[in-house]
Amino acid sequence: QFYRDLVAAMEAEAQKQGFALRIQYAEFQSPKQINQIEILVQQGVDALIVAPCDSAGIAPTINDAASKGIPVFTADIAAHNANVTSHIASDNVLGGKLIGEYLAKALNGKGNVAIIDNAEVASVQERVAGFEEALKAFPEIKIVQKAPGYGRRDKAMRAAQDVIQAQSNLNAIFGINDDSALGALAALESAGLQDKIIIVGYDGTPEARDTIRAGKALKADTVQHPEEIGKITIQTIADHFAGKPVPKVVPVGLPGPMSSSGG
Repeated sequence: QFYRDLVAAMEAEAQKQGFALRIQYAEFQSPKQINQIEILVQQGVDALIVAPCDSAGIAPTINDAASKGIPVFTADIAAHNANVTSHIASDNVLGGKLIGEYLAKALNGKGNVAIIDNAEVASVQERVAGFEEALKAFPEIKIVQKAPGYGRRDKAMRAAQDVIQAQSNLNAIFGINDDSALGALAALESAGLQDKIIIVGYDGTPEARDTIRAGKALKADTVQHPEEIGKITIQTIADHFAGKPVPKVVPVGLPGPMSSSGG
């Protein structure tokens, strides 16, 4: 849902700017994404927008495009050591801190926490770093396991099932996006643990918001604004084409976490 909203905003703003926007979906497969970019470069596109599947592995492909005079813009997910004209995204470190602080209060400063992770992705690395930083202030909260859910609901559910089996004293789960959080919720409900373990997520998609409001085990989300990220990405490209200097990083603001108590 996050990327559907982001793409819809890109399409609307591209139409305003008179840009022809070609959308390719890599479906979480880095080799497929690299091949898609290489084809677009061969076709001579004027600019590239990339949300990397693998923030480190994509760098040579981005650098090759840039060396051929094609400016590359990353949206939502950064690329490590890559020649990117501008990166447009939420402040994921701040977002991780916000949800970490919320969880610490919900646990009264004590408990065992697992993370359903996606460690290949820069934005996730940043939000986990912010989350861990927030929890450092609470020495009685321990992160007992990180399990790879790859940002996908089915894989997150299986990862959460493994975590539940491995951690008999688990108190909370942080899902690094809403598909991870909702996958973890499905795992808890199937195990009958929805009243014993709480979940916090990240993105604020409509489904997650409804789940939080329904008072289920998913208690809070850091809310991102994919529509703003998409719109600002296209506007940044327009500025670049117009010869205006564009920032290397364009942060898109975050509010406080949304929770079932209305925060």
